[in-house]
Amino acid sequence: MQSGKGMKKVSAGGGASLCCLLLLWVIYSHLLREGQLAVGTCEIVTLNRDSSVPRRTIDRQTARCACRRGQIAGTTRARPACVDARIVRGRQWCEMAPCLEGEVCGLLFNRSGWTCTKGSGRIKTVTPLPKEPS
Repeated sequence: MQSGKGMKKVSAGGGASLCCLLLLWVIYSHLLREGQLAVGTCEIVTLNRDSSVPRRTIDRQTARCACRRGQIAGTTRARPACVDARIVRGRQWCEMAPCLEGEVCGLLFNRSGWTCTKGSGRIKTVTPLPKEPS
């Protein structure tokens, strides 16, 4: 008879644990629906495109990121991403792999940004805006 009581205790404990996990998942999913980003992810908030100059397009993009400690908003494979903060502080832009597959990254001469060059000669120049004070 002892084993039956022990089994009921284990079952009750497992049920309580499952209930707690379910409650945490409901709270987490509710927060995500309320505009919260999952840790380690980014989203594009605004994207403005200006093609008024022939053979030149200027895109201005604003992203929102929820990065882990030691990371900051950056760019990986031409998409907003959380990257190691030392890369941004040191302006070693190419270390975050900002260009698309098949493009070559190069630092601008004053390290204010980077270029992504394709074999066909097409060049994209990217200059991040300074972070606004919080």
